[in-house]
Amino acid sequence: MNGESRYKEAGVDISAGDWIKKQIAQRIRQTYSSRVLHREGAFGGLFSLDGLNLRKPVLVSSIDGVGTKTKVALAASQAGGNWHRGIGHDLVNHSINDILVCGARPLFFLDYFACAAQDDQLVLQLIEGMTEACRAAGIALVGGETAQMPGVYAPGEYDLAGCIVGIVDEEKIIDGRAIVPGDRILGLPSSGLHTNGYTLARKVLLEESRLDLRSRPAPLRRTLAEDLLEPHRSYLDAVMLLREKVAIHGLAHITGGGFKGNISRILPPGCQARIDTRLWQPLPIFQLIQERGGIGFEEMYRVFNMGIGMVIILSPGAAATARDFLPESVAIGEIGEGEGVILSE
Repeated sequence: MNGESRYKEAGVDISAGDWIKKQIAQRIRQTYSSRVLHREGAFGGLFSLDGLNLRKPVLVSSIDGVGTKTKVALAASQAGGNWHRGIGHDLVNHSINDILVCGARPLFFLDYFACAAQDDQLVLQLIEGMTEACRAAGIALVGGETAQMPGVYAPGEYDLAGCIVGIVDEEKIIDGRAIVPGDRILGLPSSGLHTNGYTLARKVLLEESRLDLRSRPAPLRRTLAEDLLEPHRSYLDAVMLLREKVAIHGLAHITGGGFKGNISRILPPGCQARIDTRLWQPLPIFQLIQERGGIGFEEMYRVFNMGIGMVIILSPGAAATARDFLPESVAIGEIGEGEGVILSE
């Protein structure tokens, strides 16, 4: 028996890995621009920064994953459907938003996929989702890694992570230092849970309530699977449009840690964010989780985005202008004197 056969016997099929790499390469080339200096078989992705015309260019990077939302996609896929494609969107869009709050425009992206034994169709769904999201944002998917690790991952499960690199002129970095008392706080709607809180959501809805992902429990207007697996929204276009019109004092991506955990990261000393949660209506999926789980107000707003995925802090005049250019934006509070983040029911 040759070495590769013994490796396959141990749980890793090298030949299958080679085949899927070729399939992936065909798809990620669709995201390339002239800045990608592609070399077939290279061990690293090459990206040119020539011609960006920034006075003081600063690279901005971030790395993250999609968490246990993958488990919901796997469960929903047992009944059929291309649910993993949306997970690919999740990974890219979450990453875009994380560097966007610094004012950075994304340049390129890399992914890491790990599992016990590779499912080619699952991998292709993920890659298709990632390449779609990258093309929509003008990002090059310059490389990635797939790893088969039986014994580390349970059969049928996988993990997905990604690294994004963007760029911003040093003079245009958004870091919250311009925030002052009197500023207004706007929120941009989320599309759903995005990529946070799924461990709690799964426990409440799937384990304790034993809801079928194909069901439509009140107050949902779609199936539970559709609401739970709605892809993470990208705020790139909205924020870049707004930057052309007004000065943005601060941005916060509402992810794990909720409103207090994320807005507090950008507040300068002496500034308190006062959020009035009565000014918008949380999406039905959050109401379902709260009612079924008997979860209190504080925990809901600490774990979930509650329907607001991006927070924008602006001067009063700029906030009025923003409402004209971004009619979907919602006035959710203001900056006062003090410290931290206060949420009113």
